[in-house]
Amino acid sequence: MHSGFIDGVTIAGTGAPHKVLCPYTEEVIASFPGLSPGQVESAIGAARSSFDNGSWSGLTSATRAAVLGRFIAALAKRREQTEDIIMREAGCPRYSTSMASQVAVPLGQAPEILSLFQSLPESEENPLPLAHRITAMGGTIQSHRRYTPIGVVSAIAAYNFPFLTALWKVIPALIAGNTVVLRPSPLTPISAMVFAQAAIEAELPPGVLNIVLEPGLEGARLMTTHPAVDMVAFTGSTAVGTQVMAQAAPTMKRIQLELGGKSAQIFLPDSADRAAQVAAGTATAHAGQGCALGTRIFVPEEKKPQVLEQIAAIFAKIKTGRADEKDTQLGPVISAAQRARCEHFTALATQAGGRVIAGGKRPPHLAKGFFFEATALDVPDNSNPAAQEEIFGPVITIIGYRDLDHAVEMANDSRYGLSAYVFGQDKKEALRVGLGIKSGTVNVNAGMMSSYISSGGQRMSGINRERGVEGLRLYQNMSCLNLG
Repeated sequence: MHSGFIDGVTIAGTGAPHKVLCPYTEEVIASFPGLSPGQVESAIGAARSSFDNGSWSGLTSATRAAVLGRFIAALAKRREQTEDIIMREAGCPRYSTSMASQVAVPLGQAPEILSLFQSLPESEENPLPLAHRITAMGGTIQSHRRYTPIGVVSAIAAYNFPFLTALWKVIPALIAGNTVVLRPSPLTPISAMVFAQAAIEAELPPGVLNIVLEPGLEGARLMTTHPAVDMVAFTGSTAVGTQVMAQAAPTMKRIQLELGGKSAQIFLPDSADRAAQVAAGTATAHAGQGCALGTRIFVPEEKKPQVLEQIAAIFAKIKTGRADEKDTQLGPVISAAQRARCEHFTALATQAGGRVIAGGKRPPHLAKGFFFEATALDVPDNSNPAAQEEIFGPVITIIGYRDLDHAVEMANDSRYGLSAYVFGQDKKEALRVGLGIKSGTVNVNAGMMSSYISSGGQRMSGINRERGVEGLRLYQNMSCLNLG
């Protein structure tokens, strides 16, 4: 297997050995030498040269869109191949709705991103008051905002949705005229090489898209510190995101960080009967490995016993199994370390006064694989460790509230602020509750993942946004042009 794509050519690595495990069998599914730090630096150099010579940034947006249209079509031809790879390397159940989000959803969004970008003006007038248009010398002045590509973008994708998080960075960066170095997570690197196949088929100019696979961190450090890189777009944990931010700071790189979350789901009294089914969907969505998943379930205190009983009954019927089996509802987490994290926080929750009402352990019938049961924790309040820390597994907490103001207060009592959910038949009251939540996205009786709507975090959930107009403009420099 090739371990890189640099300057339009797939290459073998000369770095440390790289082994990829299948999460539901624990077997090695790929073994190859990763790229060396020197090879990663070559990829950065190729992206820099390609940007500076104008072979891509100098094209019109319509011409770039035509090339990227071929690139997206080439990716779409490989949809089934990509889904099979993600099933094996990420452990996502092949026949689940999560798999559609892995590949089909971003493939559908990609052409829309191209169209949205082409609808944006390359320059636009600053709305100056009339008095400001007259200079002190009696002349007139116009002021325009001008948008140009930012340069070389380091795109660092996450393991949970490797294809989606990569495509959400690659397409906006490229349509804006930038060049890209893409680094997938070492845990899920194989699907990234599908991008190389598509780039070759679409005849993307050499150096415009480069891909680096490595088992360690040396290349990633280069991608976040090298002076030839202008921007870093990263999806991953808050702990790593803070390191990326620090590494990018000395060279003043632009950053986009989509980090961890501990999202709240508030159920108004008139909708508490929906909580159990929603909780099950949260736990089984790619084994709870989603940063925007609402893992804190808030219900009225007086209805909590009934909700707990319903959750326990539904969770007991969830089918945990291999990702290649058609009836699997809950697949594995990504690694033994992540399974241990689920065990750790389940234990901490009970030590702090919580109790396990469903799951809480490894499934006894699965000897191999990084499996953890769908787990529901009844915790006394929002200060419980399982309610404060992102677990990133099939573990949810159920918390009672006295009134809706108390629910909002607890929802905001978090260092994270990525997403939130409110359910209520009383739409006016549900909206009032939603407006009180401090989060990058708030979903009231609905949820949407669209090319035209941006998402991003507040507080420790990240900086800047993806998709939408904001996510596209992020990949451009803006300057003011004043004309007399």
